[in-house]
Amino acid sequence: MRQELHAEWTKTRTVAGPAWLLLAVIALTATMSAAAAAAVSCPSAGCDQDITKLSLMGVQAGQAVVAILAVLAISGEYSTGMIRTTLTAMPRRVTLLAAKAIIVTGLTLAAATIAVLASVLAGRLILPGNGFTAAHGYAPLSPADGPTLRAAFGSVLYLGLIALLSLGVAAIVRDSAAAIGIVFGLLYFLSILPFVIYDPDWQRLLWRIAPMSAGLAIQATTHLSSLPLSPWAGLGVLAAWAAAALLGGGLALRLRDS
Repeated sequence: MRQELHAEWTKTRTVAGPAWLLLAVIALTATMSAAAAAAVSCPSAGCDQDITKLSLMGVQAGQAVVAILAVLAISGEYSTGMIRTTLTAMPRRVTLLAAKAIIVTGLTLAAATIAVLASVLAGRLILPGNGFTAAHGYAPLSPADGPTLRAAFGSVLYLGLIALLSLGVAAIVRDSAAAIGIVFGLLYFLSILPFVIYDPDWQRLLWRIAPMSAGLAIQATTHLSSLPLSPWAGLGVLAAWAAAALLGGGLALRLRDS
């Protein structure tokens, strides 16, 4: 494993693409979170907003860049033909995939931590000016607050799991465009689908099994009893998707020719 990790780290740090994508994760997540916080106000009559979740809205945009980063980590080698050289030098294919997963996920978690902290800070600075004050029952956002800490930490884990899911899908289909399309469909299309279905039982089922809607339950800090899944159970659903994708990717990488 040490050889594979060293090789993957060397490839990642010696090309510009991953660094720019990681910076894009931070910038897009923080910017969209700040925009969401700035777009909502609490009138003098009062309001009922989950300001922690509101301040982390940018994660829904940042995950798209995370998916692209993870997909390119393996499909990029297929598109250039470098995968043959990689597999010749490191024939243990499952170990190679594990090394890619460790490097990509580690970098994603580092970028996600910065992005999430920046998002919480933006919410702390912006929301009081929009009426979310102590007079309306809203304390300033702080990672020291238990529910906010759970939502922030869970959001970092969420982006890490998105990276693993995307890497697994890319290992299965090999093509960058197809892998990105599949991941975006799983994340965004499955989350929109409940809004066009009128059967409440099917709606609730889709909310429970869709990786994005289930995983983002970790951000909720109010009205938890009304959620289809508890926050940690929702993140567990996303973890199951990521594990299934990685298992499929490992099998595909092991059984198929390069």
